[in-house]
Amino acid sequence: MTATSGGRARPGYHDAVARFSIDEAMTMLRGDLQTGLNACVECCDRHTGANRVALRCLSPDEVLREYTFEELRELSARAANVLAAQGIRPGDVIAGLLPRTVELMATVLGAWRLGAVYQPLFTAFGPKAIEHRLKTSGAKLVVTNASQRPKLTEVEDCPTVALIRADDEPLPAGDVDFRAALAEAGTEFEPVLRRGEDLFMMMSTSGTTGLPKGVPVPLRALLAFGAYMRDAIDLNEGDVFWNIADPGWAYGLYYALTGPLLLGQATIFYEGGFTAESTCRIIERLGVTSLAGSPTAYRLLMAAGPETVAGIKGRLRVVSSAGEPLNPEIMRWFDAHLAVPIHDHYGQTEMGMCVNNHHGLDHPVRPGSSGLAMPGYRVVVLDDEGRELGANQPGVLAIDMTKSPLMWFSGYLNQATPALAGGYYRTGDSVEFEPDGSVSFIGRSDDVITSSGYRIGPFDVESALIEHPAVIEAAVIGVPDPERTEVVKAFVILGKGHQASPELAEELRAHVKRRLSAHAYPKLIDFVADLPKTPSGKVQRFLLRKAEVEKLARA
Repeated sequence: MTATSGGRARPGYHDAVARFSIDEAMTMLRGDLQTGLNACVECCDRHTGANRVALRCLSPDEVLREYTFEELRELSARAANVLAAQGIRPGDVIAGLLPRTVELMATVLGAWRLGAVYQPLFTAFGPKAIEHRLKTSGAKLVVTNASQRPKLTEVEDCPTVALIRADDEPLPAGDVDFRAALAEAGTEFEPVLRRGEDLFMMMSTSGTTGLPKGVPVPLRALLAFGAYMRDAIDLNEGDVFWNIADPGWAYGLYYALTGPLLLGQATIFYEGGFTAESTCRIIERLGVTSLAGSPTAYRLLMAAGPETVAGIKGRLRVVSSAGEPLNPEIMRWFDAHLAVPIHDHYGQTEMGMCVNNHHGLDHPVRPGSSGLAMPGYRVVVLDDEGRELGANQPGVLAIDMTKSPLMWFSGYLNQATPALAGGYYRTGDSVEFEPDGSVSFIGRSDDVITSSGYRIGPFDVESALIEHPAVIEAAVIGVPDPERTEVVKAFVILGKGHQASPELAEELRAHVKRRLSAHAYPKLIDFVADLPKTPSGKVQRFLLRKAEVEKLARA
């Protein structure tokens, strides 16, 4: 069975699952996992010859510069020559501490051309976060710019620094002048072929609950990245694609940089910070048809109001959401005010995206659901003893490693990985299957609240809260209680024109009782100006819980 998307036939989901084969997936690559391939060739060289745009760069003041695949191929060769001159060899790790600029693209593609491994460093990191990641990976070189360079002076045993600087800025002793070296470097560098199990990225977990762990990414992950762009994003030649996620994190590096280029499609880098106004301007100016980002960004669009987005209503074809569960209210708002379907996608740094409401495959989309397993993955729900559960039985979402040919994660760098026991990868997220096979998200296992014998998922309570017109964002935790084990507490950010009051708090409690259930409403509500988040935008509920426990201990 097929449906249509953007005037094209859209395969049925179950047909796609039945037809999936690893041999067919391999056809999206020029190289071969066994005999050799190169990520720069797959994401750049093989798409040259038609003078097509590969990268659209917007400066903070929105000056546009476009680069073709031919120009990126030349830049990658120059960068590979610069890296090789510094002693970088295939398999070595180099890090990029850079904003979304063409130099970032040159660094990534140059490393891959050389057969090296690229490690992203988010520009909001402080010296200690950078130091931990560099020590974990053993990186041999860091490419950065003048504004980020001072952080590296505080990094113990910092590797060689390649600095991007203006002509009038000093070059610290020992640093490589990256821009000058690029200009002088040769424009030819034969791509180094590697095998599917060889690494091309070194990622880190987001550190939501502890120190970040190193996540090695092998070249065979390209198959999964390409499948996501095709089946879930539904990227096609007629699209103008913009993933607003920063390539300093997995969703940005996997799917704002690697994924679109792998399919031969252009991507967009905007160096400025996120605002609803700039996002709308860029969508309108560049004719963006496919947008990807996080629920946090989409809630900010909602907060800006319908009048802010009125100029782009009907311009987008599809919108994709990842990073945290997508609240149903966001789906309704996008339908009403942007006239576009927004679909929730689920994944992790360790496995990429693998449970999706697919734009490119035909299947029902239920608000509040993370969707269905992407073809090439078998997902299951496990109980505490590792047994697979059926519909409407809460447990931990896991990937069946024996029946998921696109799954590429095989363990953390130099660290035991208990999550892989028994042939499954356990995500640590509590979910349950619906009767149709779709996955409903409950929360991180550590976030699930137990109150008076009930298991309460914070996501459901948060979604009910943001349905209220006064609420822009909410985080829900369990607070220790001697009678109920825990009681539900909500931290609420209000929208413009709304004031915190006991009356509003009671109104919100009544709203959740009515929308959800009598036992899941937030007994305690704090109105706050912001919420603790990781640099990638994920709410750190464990910090809220820790603060509440400490408060109770002092009482």
